[in-house]
Amino acid sequence: MVDRIASRVPTSSDLIAGASVALILIPQSLAYAELAGLPPYLGLYAAAFPLLAFALLASSPFLQTGPVAVTSLLTISALPDVAPEQLPGLAALMAVLVGLCRIILGVARLGRLVRLMSAPVVMGFTSGAAFVIVCSQLPKAIGSDAPDGSVLWRAGWAVTHFGSVELAAVMLSIATLVLFLGGRRLHALFPGVLVAVIVAIVWSQAIDYSGAIVGDVPEGLPPISIDLPWGQIPTVLLGAVVIALVGFAEPASIARTFADETGQRWEANRELFASGVANLVAAFSGGYPVGGSFSRSSVNRIAGAETTMSGGVTGLVVIAFLPFASVLEPLPTAVLGAIVCGAAAKLIKPIRLVRLWNRSRTQALLAWGTAAAVLVFAPRIERAVIVGVALTLMVHLAQRFGLSVDSSRNGVTTVEVKGLLWTGTAARFDDLLMREAMQSPGRVVVDFKGTSFVDDEIVDAMAKSADILRDRDLSLSWCNEPDGSHTLLSKLVDPRNANG
Repeated sequence: MVDRIASRVPTSSDLIAGASVALILIPQSLAYAELAGLPPYLGLYAAAFPLLAFALLASSPFLQTGPVAVTSLLTISALPDVAPEQLPGLAALMAVLVGLCRIILGVARLGRLVRLMSAPVVMGFTSGAAFVIVCSQLPKAIGSDAPDGSVLWRAGWAVTHFGSVELAAVMLSIATLVLFLGGRRLHALFPGVLVAVIVAIVWSQAIDYSGAIVGDVPEGLPPISIDLPWGQIPTVLLGAVVIALVGFAEPASIARTFADETGQRWEANRELFASGVANLVAAFSGGYPVGGSFSRSSVNRIAGAETTMSGGVTGLVVIAFLPFASVLEPLPTAVLGAIVCGAAAKLIKPIRLVRLWNRSRTQALLAWGTAAAVLVFAPRIERAVIVGVALTLMVHLAQRFGLSVDSSRNGVTTVEVKGLLWTGTAARFDDLLMREAMQSPGRVVVDFKGTSFVDDEIVDAMAKSADILRDRDLSLSWCNEPDGSHTLLSKLVDPRNANG
């Protein structure tokens, strides 16, 4: 018990790591809330108290939770088309459902269900979603007022209509990306995002920037309330289930990777429960669905985090900042767009997708098929998850119900059957067995040890091959027949056959 309590007391390293992550999280939370179609300040609410709850319950000392890109995109894709003032309540309701779903999975120790999203599907979905995220933020990053349309169409319109581009917004975005991406080359803990935000705010006020800005940001702690649109549960339930599963796949991969590298214990079911509670706290404190962040978790580890309380320190820093949050009001939204683009661009893995094709065509089909579904269904990318899971099941069934035949010749031709012999594979079995019968120099033996079922169509195919062999004064026999198939196969008995 003493050890458990001690593990919940932040060390000096946790203080440094947690504060370092907070410097990244504060501006990122604004950007991700906007990505979710919500007022930016709701991102701050989702980055405050939920982190405290997660820190008390999680098992990984490195995993950082809060607003993240993919979960934010899934949130906006699952929200119904309603008036803007209704969206925060619906997003909070979705966080409740996400939280309950993860808590149930964690308590029931069903963390393995997340593996319905196989690694290739997660890769394809993440790459496709990241591309959609970049496209969705591109018009904002360059100050283009693109007409209404699909996400990809608006991005294409923005980059092909140079007259709509705002030079000041482009300059801000470029500066943000240089500080964000280039700053890490100076030092892994360089707070490039924070520096970009500070520079942009000062510059915006100095020149009285006329472009889009963040605007109203309330000061003070988030409101605690359970007054949510509970009657809308059926509307957002499917999206919440998708977020609960997909949104946990990435942090699970992060935590598992760190655990393998450090040898520290990590419990998937406990992490699910902790994430579920964090989402409930987010819902009742004005936030929206939260998940694990790869970039912030990496910074947390590099900065020397030793316990889960480093995440609690991050949350406390955000809470301490909330009374002064109005300083963010002059921040140009082009900077937020650039922050999201910079973070999401790193999730696009075209090289890994190409290499996957060279390594396994089946896995490549899952990855590329899911990525294509994301682009087709954007912004309703939760449907692509269903496509990815369906493709996974189809591949599994194809392998389970497929058929392969290995043959060997040494005076006697042995045909070893692997897979399920049924109507769907009868024609292939017929062709393969006929070919072996035509080429065999001696007796043909069908070995059924790799299958569990034989029906009339399979027996008919064997009868055709037996006739061909009989004309050549050869025979067809079998061995290791499945249980219950002896009577059916006895129809093929011939005086010259030596049943194996």
